[in-house]
Amino acid sequence: MTATHRALIIVDVQPTFCEGGALGVDGGNSVAEAIASYAGAHRDRYDLVLTTQDWHIDPGAHFSDTPDFVDTWPPHGVAGTAEAELHPALTAVTADAAVKKGSYSAAYSGFEGVDAEGRSLGQILTAAEITAVDVVGLAESHCVKDTALDAVRAGLHTRVLSDLTAPVSEELGIAARTRMREAGVLLLDSASV
Repeated sequence: MTATHRALIIVDVQPTFCEGGALGVDGGNSVAEAIASYAGAHRDRYDLVLTTQDWHIDPGAHFSDTPDFVDTWPPHGVAGTAEAELHPALTAVTADAAVKKGSYSAAYSGFEGVDAEGRSLGQILTAAEITAVDVVGLAESHCVKDTALDAVRAGLHTRVLSDLTAPVSEELGIAARTRMREAGVLLLDSASV
């Protein structure tokens, strides 16, 4: 039997997606603190810990003064601002790689991003022989969902730790969870991992 090599992907835990941020999610700050606590207590469960960040330089039509909140959004995750940095709660989390996405276009999945060396999330996972991922972060209904779906498409055994994420709205959260389950993503509470 082949050994499982598991990574923890921490998706877009940034002030821009927490209360008070440009696209704040209710419960975002609590999720950030819970992820930091979980990652600190369970670092030994993971061969790799990665973070993703929305890092918009000039994302074109992704930003709008009259956003529809489906395809267009108010400015958020603007590269170089405090809102785009990792949430302060994650200061003690030691990540093996950091991926930034969406510099010049919309990007929801962490698999659309690259690290400082230009390596994609997929390349980083492949190089580390990762076969399974746990996905946590913000927001469940958007970037967590899309990252998890791309992980499944990449052939990775994929779990979303539901208590370590939060949706933009409950309605969108229900739709995202349905779509993830249909794609083969396992949704579970971190306490049962």
